[in-house]
Amino acid sequence: MPYPDRFYPVVDSVAWVARLALLGVGTIQLRAKEINESEALQMVTDALEVIKGTDAKLVVNDYWRAAIVAGAKHLHLGQEDLVDADLAEIRKAGLTLGISTHDDEELATALAAKPDYVALGPIFPTTLKSMRFAPQGIPKITEWKKRIGNIPLVAIGGIKFEQSADIFAAGADSIAVVSDVTQNADPDARVRQWLGQKSKAA
Repeated sequence: MPYPDRFYPVVDSVAWVARLALLGVGTIQLRAKEINESEALQMVTDALEVIKGTDAKLVVNDYWRAAIVAGAKHLHLGQEDLVDADLAEIRKAGLTLGISTHDDEELATALAAKPDYVALGPIFPTTLKSMRFAPQGIPKITEWKKRIGNIPLVAIGGIKFEQSADIFAAGADSIAVVSDVTQNADPDARVRQWLGQKSKAA
């Protein structure tokens, strides 16, 4: 299985992780904000428990200490979190590392950390968090992919299933999705749509 999978949902609760894992999602990022280290450790531990027996891989967002202690295998860091992270400890624990990027300077910072994938965003306007960066647009995906070569490129930010073919055609290896699943009227059907698309496009 590739890592990360072409369809890469990002959710904020163990319940969502469990739901997606049961639907057959291969890569799931757990991104919970405003929690302390002990809450993070409990959450990561619970999430790892609910994906047992499924094909799902859990990616822990930001809380690298909790990821190490809980025995997670995959980590994603934003630029701010990368500054405070102990990359030697993270690698010693055997964690893969994905890093968010929004501009040339951040890409250089990310590549220096030798990431397992690079995320570029936001591709489109996003309502989920206020962004310092303007939407990148689809052409930026092609440019970024040329620059990072064999490192997988994850596109994120305001992407809906209907745009996925264009995003993959532009060079993205994976699409991270938040609201297109979590705010969908029928999330399970939407997930199945993404998963069906994945097998056709692979």
